[in-house]
Amino acid sequence: MRAPNARRGTTAGRGRPVRPPFLPLLPLLLLVAGALLDYVTSPYFSAEAFYTAAPMTAAALLSLRATLLAGLGACLADAALLHHFGFLGDSGGRSELAAVATVSALAVLVNRLMYLSDVRLASARRIALAVQRAVLPQLPPSIGCLRIAVCYRSAVGDAEIGGDLYGVQDSPYGVRCVIGDVRGKGLEAVKAVDVALGAFREGAEDAPDLPGLAARLERALRREANGRSGPERAEGFVTGVLAEFPPERAELRLVNRGHPPPLLLSGGTVRALEPCEPALPLALADLGAGPDRVDTVPFPPGATLLLYTDGLTEARDRDGVFYDPEPALAGRHFAGPDALLEAVLADVTRHTCGRITDDMALLALTRDGNGPEA
Repeated sequence: MRAPNARRGTTAGRGRPVRPPFLPLLPLLLLVAGALLDYVTSPYFSAEAFYTAAPMTAAALLSLRATLLAGLGACLADAALLHHFGFLGDSGGRSELAAVATVSALAVLVNRLMYLSDVRLASARRIALAVQRAVLPQLPPSIGCLRIAVCYRSAVGDAEIGGDLYGVQDSPYGVRCVIGDVRGKGLEAVKAVDVALGAFREGAEDAPDLPGLAARLERALRREANGRSGPERAEGFVTGVLAEFPPERAELRLVNRGHPPPLLLSGGTVRALEPCEPALPLALADLGAGPDRVDTVPFPPGATLLLYTDGLTEARDRDGVFYDPEPALAGRHFAGPDALLEAVLADVTRHTCGRITDDMALLALTRDGNGPEA
């Protein structure tokens, strides 16, 4: 799973759930069951409920043509049984047949309304995903001695656009990367993602250190938040982690602004890189946050850094238990960042039974074995 393929795979298949193969046959089964039940029971027993259920089921599951056929079949089956028992000419028989015909006509209307709704939702989803892809960068498979893999898994809840972001950029100070999560969803979140990534790309080139880079993002997000009003302004913050890989040292520098701690994988061990001091998210420095503290940890050849958004750790199983990547990855060895992300996605899918309820961004960076020694 290379980085570009991972991004394409995150949004594919996120629309309609796969239907069981027997569902398209359900209207036919209802008609057959209704006709048999009507035929073998008392003449005064009516299977009208089966005849009306068949076109309505087709309206929800099948095409317009199938809905029309189901409605026609229901009317013909009901008329045939009414004629067989001699009730077609009396008022009760005509009333029953009129009810089946009316429900069949309504089923056609329902089918058309559902079709138009699906078309609008599909269009909104395509637009949302196109915006997402346009904003998030296409990362190279490697920069210097670092191999890179990225994955964005979107929940695509009613075509909402998420606010997860990531970026990696080479600079005179080493490779720098960011991962973050914007408060909220929708177009306002996308605007904040665009602002944050723009500030990161500019600041990564010339900010002398990670606190300076964090200050660039802080100012840009504060300017963007000043254009809002009311609750949107108060909630327009971004949790994030900034990482730096110096070119001549096998170490890693981190600034964490209220984000889940990244994981360091090395030799089968997994370590959560908790910040030495907690810090407020970006765009909230006016609440009294002090200067950013940089955490420095060894990052030897073969080690991998896994950064992620809270969609990973907030993924829950049927019992409400959250997924914990630290014990899930402990003791395991991965050929590279691509294999790591494949394993994490497989674990989360099994843990949640495929029900992803929040957007999830994963970014993995592995130092090649020929990298600098500490």
